Amino acid sequence: MTTHDRLTELLQQSGAILNGHFVLTSGRHSAVYFEKFRILEQPSVLVPLCAEIAAQFADSGATVVMGPTTGGIIIAFEIARQMGLPALYAETVDGQRTLRRNATLEPGAKVLVVDDVLTTGLSLREVSNLVTAADAEVVGYGVLIDRSQELRSLGAPLHAAYRVEAESYAPDAIPDWLAQIPATKPGTRA
Repeated sequence: MTTHDRLTELLQQSGAILNGHFVLTSGRHSAVYFEKFRILEQPSVLVPLCAEIAAQFADSGATVVMGPTTGGIIIAFEIARQMGLPALYAETVDGQRTLRRNATLEPGAKVLVVDDVLTTGLSLREVSNLVTAADAEVVGYGVLIDRSQELRSLGAPLHAAYRVEAESYAPDAIPDWLAQIPATKPGTRA
């Protein structure tokens, strides 16, 4: 069994892969949704996915792992634990990613930015902007699941523990077959 097949089996067994009509946090529509919390609540599923990312960036020179709230906190913690590094969490305040609770990012720090599901890259770019504003450097991006279609370069290597083709559609380009299914809006962004 390949690593991809093993990860597919873990994701399916956890209930993380859902089918229907979903409005994603990006505003795009899709027939497939990845319920990250089914992954985050099961260490037996999360740990192997994080290990895939940690191994990929073992020689990156990272000095800290940073993830955005909400799901990125647990992922950043686990990858940092596996790499023997500290973890930081980028929270959203007034629409901007920021460090809170007296957390600091040292200038010159080498940051591995991690997140749960990649669709458009917005959360990764928001965290990257925070890193850059602190005069630190992003050395790579790691995500549990990459479902992006046409992601523009983020300026540092990107590695996904699991890559899947999951087409998404702009609100004005929803195919008729999908529009016939009542839409639900899971996720954390308003």
